[in-house]
Amino acid sequence: MQIHINERPVHLPDGATVALARDRTKPDADILIVNGFPVPADHILAAEDRLTLIRRGEIPSADELEALLVARHTPGVHAKVRSAAVGIAGVGGLGSSVALALARTGVGRLVIADFDVVEPSNLNRQQYFVDQIGEPKVTALAHTLARVNPAVEVIAHHVRLTPENIAGLFGEVDVMVEAFDDARQKAMLAEAFRLARPGVALVASSGLAGFGAGNAVRTRAAGRDLFVVGDGTSAAQVGNGLMAPRVGIAAHHQANAVLRLLLGEDPVQ
Repeated sequence: MQIHINERPVHLPDGATVALARDRTKPDADILIVNGFPVPADHILAAEDRLTLIRRGEIPSADELEALLVARHTPGVHAKVRSAAVGIAGVGGLGSSVALALARTGVGRLVIADFDVVEPSNLNRQQYFVDQIGEPKVTALAHTLARVNPAVEVIAHHVRLTPENIAGLFGEVDVMVEAFDDARQKAMLAEAFRLARPGVALVASSGLAGFGAGNAVRTRAAGRDLFVVGDGTSAAQVGNGLMAPRVGIAAHHQANAVLRLLLGEDPVQ
């Protein structure tokens, strides 16, 4: 029978165990994953199974790293996300977290845009580090994403977004993420993008400030190809700031909505 070991086709006898496959191809592997789930060495393989063999602490090659990412996904998922491009407007608390989640998921191309630099006040909720203070956010984030998943292509634009440049910057993305703090910027992005790319889904946000219940943050449809994440009411203001836990919940709602859209699923249901 044929199976795939670390994404390469291998022929084994019918009824072969994971232990046999490991001993023939990577005897020092101590993490064994079949079709996205860890298994014991005596697990019996079936034709067309995808087996991934990992040795703890080993730094893999670029090709091996991608195979290891594939291993933890449901079969068939990675091919779809690997060929996709996602735009992210604003890479603060929401955008930087969305970008990291999508990079870990294996999205092939991320187009990120933001005019700002990393400030000390950003560190309470944004995916940056003290030694990145003063760097353009898109530059700092691109470096972090490369450390997480070098297979992801990151196109970084250090620019203020306007109605005039949105079509040019995000003209080829499959899904768009709005990740601004300011309500006027949110409205501008939504209007300009939907005019420029009709039919391409936009995942926006509204209402995620403070430390209210996480279960109040949800994804809802707000029109054709428009989805909004948040509770719809919790605006950032004096006495109700933006904090990492709730911003993180909303960002991962957005990232999950993007993933479902790329896989042809309804992000709300």
